[in-house]
Amino acid sequence: MTLHLDWTLPASSAAHARHRPAHVAIRCQDRTMTYAELQQCSDRTARALVATGIRPGSRVAYLGRESEYYYSTVLACAKAGIVLVPVNWRLTVGEVDHIVRDSGARLIFVEREFRPLVDRVHRDLPEACAVVELDADDPTDPGAGLRRWRSAAADPDAAPDPRADAASAHRAGPDDPVVQIYTSGTTGRPKGVVLAHRSFFTLPAAMRAAGVDWIDWRPDDVSLISLPGLGIAGIGWFMHGFNAGATNVVMRMFVPQEAVRLIREHGVTTTFAAPAMLAMMLAEREAEPAAFASMRKVAYGAAPISEGLLRQCLEVFGCEFAQIYASTETGTVAVCLPPQAHVPGSPLLRSAGRACPGTEVKVIDRDGTVLPPGQIGQVCIRTPARMLGYWNLPEATAGTLVGEWLHMGDAGYLDEDGYLFLRDRINDTIIVAGQNIYPAEVETALADHAAVADVAVVGVAHPQWGEAVHACVVLRPGRAATPRELLTFLRGRLADYKIPVEYHVVTDLPRNPSGKILRRLVRERLQSATTPDASHLEGSLT
Repeated sequence: MTLHLDWTLPASSAAHARHRPAHVAIRCQDRTMTYAELQQCSDRTARALVATGIRPGSRVAYLGRESEYYYSTVLACAKAGIVLVPVNWRLTVGEVDHIVRDSGARLIFVEREFRPLVDRVHRDLPEACAVVELDADDPTDPGAGLRRWRSAAADPDAAPDPRADAASAHRAGPDDPVVQIYTSGTTGRPKGVVLAHRSFFTLPAAMRAAGVDWIDWRPDDVSLISLPGLGIAGIGWFMHGFNAGATNVVMRMFVPQEAVRLIREHGVTTTFAAPAMLAMMLAEREAEPAAFASMRKVAYGAAPISEGLLRQCLEVFGCEFAQIYASTETGTVAVCLPPQAHVPGSPLLRSAGRACPGTEVKVIDRDGTVLPPGQIGQVCIRTPARMLGYWNLPEATAGTLVGEWLHMGDAGYLDEDGYLFLRDRINDTIIVAGQNIYPAEVETALADHAAVADVAVVGVAHPQWGEAVHACVVLRPGRAATPRELLTFLRGRLADYKIPVEYHVVTDLPRNPSGKILRRLVRERLQSATTPDASHLEGSLT
């Protein structure tokens, strides 16, 4: 794919400010910011960053909930040639410390709520790192501290520095780094994934060129940003809507009742969510077809959707659904199951979909040989949106990005028609007496039980069989299911060796900001509390 020079966030912001200045770009709580105001706000922040002496290529961190100021800061850094490092506010002190140290952040933007966390990290940093409190002195005004810092750093009425001048936005290139997103740390310490401007432009262009609208963003869309912009799912969905000139309704954090209200009140037309989030929304009292009358398309990811949930979604949301498969490293959506495949009962619902236009998928064995359809191996993706690499980790980059191909951490296979069927994370594969079991397959089967709201399947160490299959189940309100009932339900749906030998009823499951289950945490908790018995593998739950 040929990259266009105007495929940069500053160029996109400048174009919208010229052509639709009064159109609402961001709506957050009771506040709005037009495209002209977003351009002005990000210009002033960029000017202040330049005035403080932060050089192009440096890193600046952001720790706070969602707001218009987060996204204006992303644009400001892009205009100044600085790479923004979003920091998940749910992380521990040690995790935040790792990200700030590893990135070498020169400045941290933080909301007052999380200032104590930053202070604990900041006092031990080996190098000077400035802290800017966004809502300092006025908790009712989330931008008060930011504006005060800008005024102190640079004259807001002064002639803009060329690097912060929207008129010079074309000086940034599509291959220039713009954000550094740290992986969720499902294995080992989080790595900083460096993404370029092009990551937010190639997919819509390829879709248009191919004449398909599996997922799309339109200028008249009202897009609900329900996932955190601190990860690729949230920031990616926002940026695609932003580049289209849409209105983006930003949630400070996902609350299902609030999501339903925002969709009804603001006429939301499109959103992206994890299936578990859709289920939570449908469980709300206000969730009725009238509340979702404005919706035209819902994209979901992080896990397949159960047939029962899909039926309910189609009935209540009354719009198209598309499943997407991506990772931080791919930069954007790589595989999509289009709306026309979302037919209850279709075997394609078990797949992640087909490669998006402009993207290629292959499955390889341990020697790197491409496998034929139907054979399980490592999934590899070639996409023009792919990462530039892992920050300061050349060996890890070389192990994941081989030539133009990203070697994903997922196991799966392609069918004869090119549909990708995922089996699981390679590191999550459960091996029972030499037999490979993929948790996602078992989870999908259990999710079809009427009493199951959410489920995670993991392998727990077993002295005789190596590992035993355990299921942690969240039950729907007012519903009950015994272990024996769940076991009986799975018989005939799964091979006997895949059926869990233990069932643990829990209130919730740990997930990362993108909605993916953190099986590592589930496994650690079970291993510390469980001593499996060999008799369980014979089907006894007593």
